[in-house]
Amino acid sequence: MPSQKVLESKKAVVAELTERLKNAQAGVIADYRGLTVEQDTELRKKLREAGVEYTVVKNTLTRFAANEVGLSELDSVLHGPTALATSTDDVVAPAKVLVEFAKEHENLEIKSGFVDGKVISVDEVKTYASIPSKEVLISKMLGSLQAPISKLARTLDAIAKKEDNGEAAADAE
Repeated sequence: MPSQKVLESKKAVVAELTERLKNAQAGVIADYRGLTVEQDTELRKKLREAGVEYTVVKNTLTRFAANEVGLSELDSVLHGPTALATSTDDVVAPAKVLVEFAKEHENLEIKSGFVDGKVISVDEVKTYASIPSKEVLISKMLGSLQAPISKLARTLDAIAKKEDNGEAAADAE
């Protein structure tokens, strides 16, 4: 039987994981077995740059936390080495970084994921990874909004110049 101190420590980890899963907009669970230290360091750097929290987690503790927040469907993938990547502000970031990294490093295996409290399959994780980042989507949206305004401004400018040229020609006569 584990000591009271060990038990309290595990309860704290479960509480922290539960809070992390609750606050995450999205997350991906992966098997990192076979990655070298250099590859793992590179992966962690890319995830950190994308604002994604990445940790290796114990399956039993993760199972308790997942069940607590309604992600019990993750039970089936919580075996073997497990890493958890979560993001509180970008739905596509964990999927995008891990899927891109897995393309280059076949040892990284995507197990499953979740978005807004719903468990998603590996194929759905790959679909999320193909979505442009939030910044790209915002810039496309702004470009779409700006295009008609720019066209209107050019049209009004052309009309104003045409009227100015017409008045100048009338003054010359």
